[in-house]
Amino acid sequence: MSVRVPHVITAVAHSGSAAPRYSICTLVTRPDQYTAMRETFAARGFGSANSEFLYLDNGGPDQCGAYRGLNALLNAARGHYVVLCHQDVRLLDDGIDNLDRRLSELDERDPNWALAGNAGGVVPGRLAFRITDPHGADRHSGGLPVRVMSLDENFIVVKRSARIGCSADLEGFHFYGADLCLNADIAGYSAWVIDFHLHHLSGGHKNADFFAVEEAFRDKWSYALRPRWMQTTCALLRLSGFGLDREAGRIAARPYAGLLRRLPARPAAKKA
Repeated sequence: MSVRVPHVITAVAHSGSAAPRYSICTLVTRPDQYTAMRETFAARGFGSANSEFLYLDNGGPDQCGAYRGLNALLNAARGHYVVLCHQDVRLLDDGIDNLDRRLSELDERDPNWALAGNAGGVVPGRLAFRITDPHGADRHSGGLPVRVMSLDENFIVVKRSARIGCSADLEGFHFYGADLCLNADIAGYSAWVIDFHLHHLSGGHKNADFFAVEEAFRDKWSYALRPRWMQTTCALLRLSGFGLDREAGRIAARPYAGLLRRLPARPAAKKA
């Protein structure tokens, strides 16, 4: 079933001739919430001189899922950094100066960073966060910045030069933060939680849609990360996360590689 991607609308155009520093990108279902969100960004230094605001009007019956909608926004964005955020986030004391400082710190610590956010998963059983939400005020896990394996979707900064996007074969409104992180990791980039405090009005909820997307996400990535043989024109490789399996594959591939080199070439087809 095809899903129409709504037109990308520039809410506040960047006033300069060069690319803006930030593109603030949002899927909008409630214009009142989006207006309030944008007002807090403007009050904290994100203006037409340094930023553009892009949104998808997603309030009609023909909604666009987050994976496809955010890819459309990422493709349209011109900023050096693309901020993917929910319409119900509100900036508090931290503004553009603090975000500039935190991203500069990441550049020094890890030039290959591609994603930064305010909450995420570090390892099984450990989270990192700097956020106010219905679960508590000014929650801070400490030790930030910290590299993570996933990011919460309420606020994600994408370094546009990394060209990271969401998977084309997933749909819905959940797990796209983890999806972005996996795509970044495979491309050789990293994801981090930084010390950038804001207020997210929603604490999140799990409904039937959440569990359906969870199942699709698990199926897709379990298949994508499966051990496999990779045949190229000049090598046969065993790809596996397990050392013994990878080494056994390396040994098993040697006779096949020699056999391939000895196979006769097929004659070229005669032209009519």
